[in-house]
Amino acid sequence: MSIPQSGGGPIEHHSQLAEYLASGCKPEADWRIGTEHEKFGYCRDTQLPLPYEGPRSIRAMLEGLRDRFGWSPVEEQGKLIGLERDGANISLEPGGQFELSGAPLETIHQTCDEVNSHLAEVKEVADEIGVGFIGLGAAPEWTQDQMPMMPKGRYRLMTDYMDRVGTHGKQMMYRTCTVQVNLDFSSEADMVKKLRVALALQPVATALFANSPFFEGKPNGMQSWRSRIWRGLDDSRTGMLPFAFEEGMGFERYVDWVLDVPMYFVYRDGKYIDALGQSFRDFLKGKLPALPGEKPTLSDWADHLTTVFPEARVKKFIEMRGADGGPWRRLCALPAFWVGLTYDAGALDAAWDMVKGWDAETREALRVAASEQGLQARVGDLSMHELARQAVEIAETGLKARARPGDGGLVPDETHFLAALKESVETGRTPADELLAEYHGEWNGDLSRIYAAHSY
Repeated sequence: MSIPQSGGGPIEHHSQLAEYLASGCKPEADWRIGTEHEKFGYCRDTQLPLPYEGPRSIRAMLEGLRDRFGWSPVEEQGKLIGLERDGANISLEPGGQFELSGAPLETIHQTCDEVNSHLAEVKEVADEIGVGFIGLGAAPEWTQDQMPMMPKGRYRLMTDYMDRVGTHGKQMMYRTCTVQVNLDFSSEADMVKKLRVALALQPVATALFANSPFFEGKPNGMQSWRSRIWRGLDDSRTGMLPFAFEEGMGFERYVDWVLDVPMYFVYRDGKYIDALGQSFRDFLKGKLPALPGEKPTLSDWADHLTTVFPEARVKKFIEMRGADGGPWRRLCALPAFWVGLTYDAGALDAAWDMVKGWDAETREALRVAASEQGLQARVGDLSMHELARQAVEIAETGLKARARPGDGGLVPDETHFLAALKESVETGRTPADELLAEYHGEWNGDLSRIYAAHSY
C-alpha cells in the first residue's frame, strides 16, 4: 500500500487531474524500472505471523534494518512504519507483509541486485531474532483472527469499509502478497497501448506466477487464491477496465473512472480523515462531508489514485498488479517479463497483435481461468499455456533488442532473468503445481513443512 503523498498546490481546474498523470511522460532514454515485492514474516518457533511489537516483531525488523544498514525511519503518529534509503522504501501492508518498493533503476540487472541486497539484509536481521520470511501469494495457514494490524490510520479505515462492499477485502489486506513492476510511458498514446497490453496479458502473468494454492491450512482448489480474492473485493475499484479498450481512451478517460470510485480518506496533518464512500467529485466542488468547504490539493488526488486496484493501474507510471508473491528467483522474472513486453517497440507491437482481437468477455474469462487452473486454463480456443509461451518468447525478443548488458559487460542482455518462466512454459507447471506436488507427496499433507522448504 502506498504512503501518503505530499506537496502539490490546490486543484483549481479539472484539467489538472489528467495533467498530473500526463506529467509522468518521459522520453525513452529516461524510462526506469521500479520493482515492488511483498513477503510474509513469521516467528520461526511458532510459525505464526509477526506482531508489530516485541522482540520478534515487525518493529524489531525495521529497527534492525535502520540501525545496521543505514535506512532512515518513516513514522506515523510516533510509530515506526517504514524506512527509506537511496530512492527505495520499505513499507508495511496491513497484516505486516514486508514490502520493498525499489528505486527507479535503468536495468533489470540493477533491480535484481537491489532485490538480492534487500533480501540479504532482511535475512541477516531476521536470523538474529528468530524470524523467517516466505514468498507466497497467500498466507497458507493463518486465520484472519491471527493477523496483526499495522499502526497505520489508512488501514483502520479500510478494514472497517471492506465488509460493506465485498466478501474478500480483509483477506486481500492481511493475507496476500504480490510482486509488481512499475514502468514508464512516453506519451498518452504509449500509455494507452501499454495499459491495454498490460491488462490483456495480466492473466498470463497470474498463471505463470500462480503461487497460492493453500489457505487456512489446506488446498483451496485454486492456483492463485490471491487472484481469486481480488474478484470478491470491491467491483467499483478493481478489475480489467473494459473502458480502456474503447475509442477515446486516454488520461482523461482514466480520470473519469477514478472520480467515480468512492473515496477512503483524506490525509491532513499526519492523520487520516474518514471519507469512506464519499465522492472526489464533491470534493472538487468543496462539498465533501468529511471536510466541508475545503477543496482538494494535487496530493489528495495522488492519494485517491492509490485507492483504485485494477489489474494494471495508472499513476505517473503503470503498475503491473497480476502476479503472486513468490520465491527469490521469480522476483527478478516479473520485471523481466513486463520490460521485455513493453520497453521495446517491436515487442510491444507483437504483444498488442497477440491480444487486440480479444473482447472484454474473453479478457475477463482469462482472468478467472488463470486463478483457477493456471497454465492449464482454456478459454474458448485459447490455451493459457500457449499464450504464456508466446508472451515469454516476445518478452525474450524484447530484452534481446534492449541489449542492456550486466556484470561488467560479461552478460550481453537481460534475457536470463526469464529462466524461471521458460522453465514453467517447458514443463507446464506453475509454482502452485510444485507446492501441491510437495504437499501431496513428501510432506504427506503436513502444510507446516512449507516454511522450512520455501523461506528466503
